[in-house]
Amino acid sequence: MTETPSDHQPSASDNQSNSGLKRAELTLEAVLFNSRWLMAPFYFGLVVSLAVLLYKFVELLIEFILHAPSAKESDIILGVLSLIDVSLTGNLILIVVFSGYENFVSRIDPRGHPDWPEWMTKVDFGGLKQKLLASIVAISAIQVLKAFMNIDSTFDTQKLGWLAGIHVVFVLSTLLVAWSDRLGGDHGKSEKAAH
Repeated sequence: MTETPSDHQPSASDNQSNSGLKRAELTLEAVLFNSRWLMAPFYFGLVVSLAVLLYKFVELLIEFILHAPSAKESDIILGVLSLIDVSLTGNLILIVVFSGYENFVSRIDPRGHPDWPEWMTKVDFGGLKQKLLASIVAISAIQVLKAFMNIDSTFDTQKLGWLAGIHVVFVLSTLLVAWSDRLGGDHGKSEKAAH
């Protein structure tokens, strides 16, 4: 008569080797899970880069204010676009820092912070991608607009063509990511409904 797997009784040595493997598995899982904290210095570095960006913004603002009285209207518009560009880059850094930390390192507890923006603890990875791409598209659009505003002084058709082409690629990429996330979200919902 052949022995079936359900008839096999584990021996003491089998239990010891299984217990050793289980312990090794749990240790590996703990190391992998705690490795997420290695990302924290990256986010801190981005906060430092935000401070550097603030320095650059203040430099641009002072230069903008000093040159405003003698500047032409187009120069004022270009100065404002430069300030907006740096501000959007700062927003991009904040989105990455908060959403990345919240999604990959540790939950942020917004209690005790009544002025905490609602989106900061509610952006999932798909939302993070969309916010990042939307910010990149806005920054790209400003670069194209700045080049267009400078068309009189230094007209370079090749550079303007590249800027516009890259901007179109960013826009299309953003639309494709949003579309695929929507399809993936609908697919997940229909799977849940089927179960």
